Amino acid sequence: MSRTMPGSGRQGPAAPGDGPHRALRPSSRRLRGAAWLVLLLTALGLGAAFTLGPADATTTATTGSGLPASSQSAQVSRIVGTLPSGAVAPALVVYSNADGTPLTAPQRAQIEQRAVPLGRLGLGGAPARAAYAKDRVATVAVPLRSGVGDDENAARIDTIRRTASQGLQAPLRAQVTGGPAFSADLGKVFDGADTTLLLVTASVVALLLLVTYRSPLLWVVPLLVVGAGDRLASVLVGVLAPIAGVDVDAASAGILSVLVFGAGTDYALLLVSRYRDELHLEGDRFRAMARAWRGTAPAVLASGTTVVLSLLTLLAAELTGNRGLGFAGAVGILTAMLCGLVVLPAALVLPGRGIFWPFVPRVGDPVTADRRGGWARLGRAVARRPAAVTAAGTAVLVLLASGALGLHTGLSQNDSFRSRPEAVLGQETLQSVLPAGAGDPLTVVSASAAADEVVRAARGVPGVAQVTPGERTARHAAAEVVLEDAAGTRASDAAIARLRGRLAEVPRADALVGGTTAETYDVARATARDTRVVVPLVLAIVLVVLVVLLRALVAPLLLVLTVIASYFAALGASWTLFRTVYDFPALDAGVPLLSFLFLVALGVDYNIFLIARTREDTLAGHGTRAAVLRALASTGGVITSAGILLAAVFAVLGVLPLITLTQIGVIVGVGVLLDTLLVRTVLVPALVLLTGRRFWWPGRPEEAARRPSDGPAAPDRHGATAVSGPR
Repeated sequence: MSRTMPGSGRQGPAAPGDGPHRALRPSSRRLRGAAWLVLLLTALGLGAAFTLGPADATTTATTGSGLPASSQSAQVSRIVGTLPSGAVAPALVVYSNADGTPLTAPQRAQIEQRAVPLGRLGLGGAPARAAYAKDRVATVAVPLRSGVGDDENAARIDTIRRTASQGLQAPLRAQVTGGPAFSADLGKVFDGADTTLLLVTASVVALLLLVTYRSPLLWVVPLLVVGAGDRLASVLVGVLAPIAGVDVDAASAGILSVLVFGAGTDYALLLVSRYRDELHLEGDRFRAMARAWRGTAPAVLASGTTVVLSLLTLLAAELTGNRGLGFAGAVGILTAMLCGLVVLPAALVLPGRGIFWPFVPRVGDPVTADRRGGWARLGRAVARRPAAVTAAGTAVLVLLASGALGLHTGLSQNDSFRSRPEAVLGQETLQSVLPAGAGDPLTVVSASAAADEVVRAARGVPGVAQVTPGERTARHAAAEVVLEDAAGTRASDAAIARLRGRLAEVPRADALVGGTTAETYDVARATARDTRVVVPLVLAIVLVVLVVLLRALVAPLLLVLTVIASYFAALGASWTLFRTVYDFPALDAGVPLLSFLFLVALGVDYNIFLIARTREDTLAGHGTRAAVLRALASTGGVITSAGILLAAVFAVLGVLPLITLTQIGVIVGVGVLLDTLLVRTVLVPALVLLTGRRFWWPGRPEEAARRPSDGPAAPDRHGATAVSGPR
């Protein structure tokens, strides 16, 4: 195959194949037709999807993780639904003076008047009465049906809040709390979240692409393609999730956009970088794109497949929220790969070289960097003392990981929000005069014949403040249990465990402990189970993909170990930030698992890009030592840009006032930066230099490169110093 080499005389934007008056080669003519066909089919497909498909990826109104049917909380919910009153959750209207003074007689009279219309808003419509605690707080319970959709629940809570506050004069105030109020306030966190995340994410990506490409035109193309991919992924998830029997909540739908924009833009950076380098060597832009595609597609397919398979491991999780996130994320990454490898090449090649203006690549110009470039110099510095570099890099990771020694999980309900909504404020007011668990009591159901014994046993459990018998039928009896500690705290979890253990000892009681607080406890236990199942599956998948891609065993094992080390370093560094900067009391129970999944699946991408290029150059006859230095110089700029962009995109999760998403964004962002700037840049090259040809064991790419001839390896088409980093 003929090649256009530097110095051939074909330079400038009017190179053969780019000028309007030059006859296209047959292959170029076919490629141009294929590009137009791809864009036409893409436009038709997007139009049909947006017209006929759902508005977004959310398929369930519930925000959060659903529990398996075998959990005690789920069983209690089903049994309570069979009782005469059905499944009821009280919204608590808390009246108090803002200055903490006791309630006066006129204020009490006003509260009693408010209790009548408030009662009519609850189930049954019976007038409610106020209960008083220490003369400083009054509560009015408004029973609502639990299990209704978020929109209906939020509307009821809004009505209760308006009714409760109507006509109040300072300092008297009304705060609505309880399980339904917390659900409503959590739902408000995600009101408009898709739009906010999309706008902020797109703005961050646009800014970073503009800085990377330094072109007023080029950045628009990948941004439009990735944005279209994000909207297409949202529609596909909305259509496919119900068919697959998977529920996708609002949090998963938000993370979906982050994944598509992050991965899609990374793929775009790799393709654009390779395409630009090919334009320095080939006058026909269609043939240059074909070569760039062949050079980029294997690494993109390998990395994307790793992420997709890793996300699909969440289908083995117990929590429906985790399963929904895994399914949605896998669809999103597949969509990003499709857009990056099919739509983006067509969109880039049709406008011509002028899309790179003002840095238009011309045939014969030197490729982006040479042996004097910063990445090449860094590689030579690592090569001088690889053992010392390995030791220093490992020490840095260990030091950062040590920050996780004091880490603990389990956010209380009150600590889940970065800004405190009314439900949290009302709960804090209640806790000043009542047991912390009064705002969200447990529900105990048992066999009716053993109801009295169950109540007596529950009252004797440490951590239980109050037990109130409830409804009783011929088969089941219910009781309300108030804990001394707030939901989600370690003390509350310990009290639930003791309560369940004690009630299990009551003969023929078949007692079960449920309610919102118990659900929080069961979610933490289910998350621990999911972690034990998913983490080994993810590591096995990553290892297998690397073995298949590299045809080696030593290299995949070393790469997996570096990614694991990077995860723990990111966790330790982030926990230090959470304690000193954010003042977070704990990690949410699900954050370590999801952070591990994203970091291992996405972090290994950069190692794939580096080592795949190293193997390519080794097979070209350069030897492992020279190949890894060439690969570092070649991929340094583009992978660093991709890593910084991905970290910034995940940091966008912090715009939502929910601590869980902020924690995921920070941990993944820190981990990606460590992978990009330390592990892939310094530690992995040092490991390759230390192990040499043994890095590929049992494969022998160096020997394979020498088989065609015994002579020295011919320089590749990029020359001895060619690289493919961004300009």
